[in-house]
Amino acid sequence: MKPIDAELVVSHLGRWSAGRGPLHLLLARRLRELVDTGALPAGTRLPPERDLARRLAVGRSTLVAAYDLLRQEGFLTRRQGSGTWVAGSSDEGPARRVDGPAHPMFLTFLEPPDGVIQMACAAPDAPPPELLDAYAVALERMASITDDLGHYPAGHPDLRAAVARSYTERGIPTAPHEILVTTGAQQALALLVRQLASPGDPVLVEGPTYPGMLEPLRDAAADLVCAPNGWEGLDVDAWCRAVAERRPALAYLVSTFHNPTGTVIPPLIRRRLVETAVAHGMPIVDDEVLSGLSFIGDPPPALAAFGPIEHVVTVGSLSKIVWGGLRVGWIRADRDLVTRLARLKATQDFGSNVPAQLAAAELVPRIPELSRRRADLLRIRHDHLCARLARDLPEWRFRPADGGQTLWVRLPSGDGSSFAQSALRHGVALLPGPSLHPTGGDADHVRISFLADTAVLDEAMDRLSAAWRAYPGAHDGHAVLKGIAM
Repeated sequence: MKPIDAELVVSHLGRWSAGRGPLHLLLARRLRELVDTGALPAGTRLPPERDLARRLAVGRSTLVAAYDLLRQEGFLTRRQGSGTWVAGSSDEGPARRVDGPAHPMFLTFLEPPDGVIQMACAAPDAPPPELLDAYAVALERMASITDDLGHYPAGHPDLRAAVARSYTERGIPTAPHEILVTTGAQQALALLVRQLASPGDPVLVEGPTYPGMLEPLRDAAADLVCAPNGWEGLDVDAWCRAVAERRPALAYLVSTFHNPTGTVIPPLIRRRLVETAVAHGMPIVDDEVLSGLSFIGDPPPALAAFGPIEHVVTVGSLSKIVWGGLRVGWIRADRDLVTRLARLKATQDFGSNVPAQLAAAELVPRIPELSRRRADLLRIRHDHLCARLARDLPEWRFRPADGGQTLWVRLPSGDGSSFAQSALRHGVALLPGPSLHPTGGDADHVRISFLADTAVLDEAMDRLSAAWRAYPGAHDGHAVLKGIAM
């Protein structure tokens, strides 16, 4: 197959270099957009590197660096002797790239496959009765509203006040003007990236981490700096060294019940992280969405308890303890940043849904109660899944989670991306490790959620066991790992 004409690619790229930051990051961002929109469909063979680099008036090393980044992310694949291609669903690659969304997690939302048990997504699958009661109160209040357009870019005053009180009750004094209400935590992360990160800015993240943060950062052409994380927790020395050496524009952490590993950063280390950030003038974005889902008792104080609000930005949400369909999240930040974020949000949606905010204002005071109940249920399902894994797939290695919704599992052979495809063919959706890693690492890992009830988990384990028996990579190598890593 002949490669796509270089002039056509140049035409599609347009004013790709009109931005701030390294050229290879700007070029990678634009190529990523072309794949997302279908302008460069899966299976397209790209022009030879020298030819395209010459037409773009850049050094070949710039093009090679852009291609390498997109290969790590799973957008492109290199075939020996035949050049570079846009990856398709049958190609080897970290993310198993197909036309459309950049990540398999988002693809699952957009195109949910029939008959597949979803262990790739992590959120409650039904609203609790308390949500229906809260909406009844909200609707009653709405019946008396007059002279109100319903546009609150920073959030409805009642909800901002309720969230601020919830932080103050946790020993973190907060005023309503330090809260921005968002349409879920995902919008909160996207707004923070747009406000705090420019093209080429270094941004410090964990590897692995929540993929919903990686996608906005890649869209912003940020330079992702990785601090290793795993069953033993964050590599704190590497994190602090990266802050000092790279001077990131911001750092993103999931400090409590880390997604995907389920670990918790201890209090003394939290203090060190915040002190390092303050010393270098860097904000930390602490994702607390999972912080209420504890299997180990009370977790440590939030990162925000260890430093000034100017340096610790906190993201929260009701999606994991109430229901993902509620789409109510928030940002705790200093007043100046909240004001700037509200202006940015106003250009997107004029403010989040008011009935949902009024219902959320009824639920926020009940967060401790709702969290405990949800965590108790998840603990039962977590223990059931751990027992089934130890019994049916003893060669898989994992550490029981301290809380949250997912297990981080290492395969004894093969790789997570290709096994995820095998599992999908057997009716189970998993996330492969590279899709949660900023540089495509953790190739031998998969993330498994334990949100389903025990009967569904049993069916999922039966299917996973069958998928592993049929998976060619299961027979690669000879190393066998011992069940659970405690």
